[in-house]
Amino acid sequence: MASIERTAYPRFKRTISSRELHDAFTVTSAEVGWAVERTATEQHRLALLVLLKCYQRLGYFPSLATVPADVVGYVRGQLELGESVAAEHDAPRTAKWHRGLVRDWLGVVYEPAKVREIAEAALREAAQGKDNPADLINAALEQLVKARCELPGYTTLDQMAGAVRAEVNGALFAMVVARLDEPVRGRLLDLLVVDPVSRRSDFDRIKQPPGRATISKLRKWLEHLGWLDSLVPTGGWLEGVSPAKVSHFAGEAEVLDAAEMRDVGADKRLVLLVCLVHTARISARDDAVEMFCKRIAALHKKARGQLEELRGNAAGWIPSGCWGCSATSWPSCATLSVRPRMSRRWGWWIRSGRSPNAPAGW
Repeated sequence: MASIERTAYPRFKRTISSRELHDAFTVTSAEVGWAVERTATEQHRLALLVLLKCYQRLGYFPSLATVPADVVGYVRGQLELGESVAAEHDAPRTAKWHRGLVRDWLGVVYEPAKVREIAEAALREAAQGKDNPADLINAALEQLVKARCELPGYTTLDQMAGAVRAEVNGALFAMVVARLDEPVRGRLLDLLVVDPVSRRSDFDRIKQPPGRATISKLRKWLEHLGWLDSLVPTGGWLEGVSPAKVSHFAGEAEVLDAAEMRDVGADKRLVLLVCLVHTARISARDDAVEMFCKRIAALHKKARGQLEELRGNAAGWIPSGCWGCSATSWPSCATLSVRPRMSRRWGWWIRSGRSPNAPAGW
């Protein structure tokens, strides 16, 4: 059973602030007059108005025993009733009558069959891409609220979500298994065989990649990726299964060991193995690409530093002065009208206007 705290199912908070009491549980004069006309006792009047305000706040009728005392006390104070007046029903027939009065006052039509139909359709649609029961219940709640329907009990929604989820998953398992031939099924089941010496299986190897994804372990990751690619081609088998479902099935296989996997149903076991191999291959490929990109980035950074160093050395290579002159820049020495005494190298440079080692453009 999915925890109600993980869903959007409306419920009372543990502590209700004064502001929330004022905003959600303040009765109007019209509501008080309506309750006075339809009840004969103060107890029934309080119970009817408490049911009305709770339905307006939650979208369904809670049991009066579960309504917080602060809510009952706030409504009682507005009616100026004594503390001894309790919000209670004398009999189940009275409670049913009060619910009918509230529906008539709010213009709500009680249609259990329609509510169940809307909820089941929403659950079935959501189950194609989601697997968490809480997510399925939230999808059903969203559609019921849009249709302005009276919400069913949480237990009812939870049971419907479990039944629809099992039905949809069963259909997916049968679809994927139908695409596997006997040799492939044998290779998948061989992953669960435990080696008697190492007491390890290939199933364990899939779940334990070779350490952190670092540059120094790139070779090991590439070997691991090659081994995963050599197992079984999973892409075409999972066509029509949403990525969220594949991820959930792989996560379910991740927390089981080889012995526990053998206890799973035959079709589900094969699908869990396919999803695990599929996600492990994707993860390994992503990590290998990331490490390769980091390696290339490191090489680029190193090359960029060497390039800047070469540029700095070239920019600083200027003669301190030729023999017979005090020129310290290339053009000034090259434009001297009287050629100084120097070696053949500097003489060639003066005649040609540039040096063979000078940067381009000089």
